[in-house]
Amino acid sequence: MKKLIHWSDYIKLMQKPIKLIFSILLLLLLSACSKGNIANILTADGSVHVFNIEIMDTDETRAKGMMFRQEIAPDFGMLFDFHTEKQVAFWMQNTFIPLDIIFIAADGEIKNIHVNARPHDISSIPSDGKVRFVLEVAGGRTLELGIAKGDKFEHVRIKK
Repeated sequence: MKKLIHWSDYIKLMQKPIKLIFSILLLLLLSACSKGNIANILTADGSVHVFNIEIMDTDETRAKGMMFRQEIAPDFGMLFDFHTEKQVAFWMQNTFIPLDIIFIAADGEIKNIHVNARPHDISSIPSDGKVRFVLEVAGGRTLELGIAKGDKFEHVRIKK
């Protein structure tokens, strides 16, 4: 004959696995919200604008970028890290939404901004000189937020 387990004994048996699962979920949530996924832009008037970012730092991820996405949140940005400063250019082939393209030096200074890049346009959009980073955000956001050349981009990848 099988012995029945009282519900209070069952709860005691399940406490460790439940704590373990909860801890794993908490770690995953915290890692998703880590500093590496957050960037700030400080404008000349002292405003701070926070973006949740996705990082593209390999040839493969940089090549795909925002292609085929149908929408992005107003506080979302895609950060392209080239690991060294160099002249770069972007285009909008297979990109379905307008984007602002922010070109950023290794020290975080915004060098130039291309506002409202047109979807599917294959024209070259170059940086004004050498940059290490490019941040793509929703089209028109830099104008809405007052972000301009000379403003400061802050992220853990920028050495102070």
